[in-house]
Amino acid sequence: MYFKKTPDFLKPIYKDLIWDIPTSKKEVFITFDDGPVAPATNDALDILKEHNALATFFCIGDNVQRNPDVFERILNEGHRVGNHSLNHLNGWKYNDFSYVKNVLEAAQRIPSRLFRPPYGKIKRSQAAALKKRFAVIMWDVISGDFDHKISKEQCVENVMTNVEPGSIVVFHDSHKAWEKMTYALPIVLTKLREAGYSFGLIPEDIKPLNDR
Repeated sequence: MYFKKTPDFLKPIYKDLIWDIPTSKKEVFITFDDGPVAPATNDALDILKEHNALATFFCIGDNVQRNPDVFERILNEGHRVGNHSLNHLNGWKYNDFSYVKNVLEAAQRIPSRLFRPPYGKIKRSQAAALKKRFAVIMWDVISGDFDHKISKEQCVENVMTNVEPGSIVVFHDSHKAWEKMTYALPIVLTKLREAGYSFGLIPEDIKPLNDR
């Protein structure tokens, strides 16, 4: 179960987490989870380059170690990276010490102040501990490209019917999402550009709602 559009009531409840980016411009923030892997991440990068768009990639530490050349390509092409844990831990299933240790181990491979919890599952205590070093980034809109129950066309609709200025949008550069992501991403980028949107990078110095 997941929300295509994060409900407004959640955002003030979980004030330590960042759900969207305040902006006065018509700007959205495209993000990817679970890479870098080949060929999915390379295909995402090719599509972004074709559309002159930048994105933020939340990377798994083990995948960075396995695919250092793809990770370097992300950085070399002007995109931003974030920490997505060492090996995709579900925070609800781990104690605080083990979870934070895993994220810090990933940080040795991923130079970033940005962290996104895998599955979006993180305890309040874990977020509080990580907030000392990271901005904990969630999302406002999710494409659902990982979901085998929906069509690739629905992934496009999920984004286009829910996006607004400041939205953080999630795609996945993973093997599971590869086919739907490579279909939906270019269509979404084209439609958003036609609607007057630009594509921003999540700022490294972004603050949660209660610190703004």
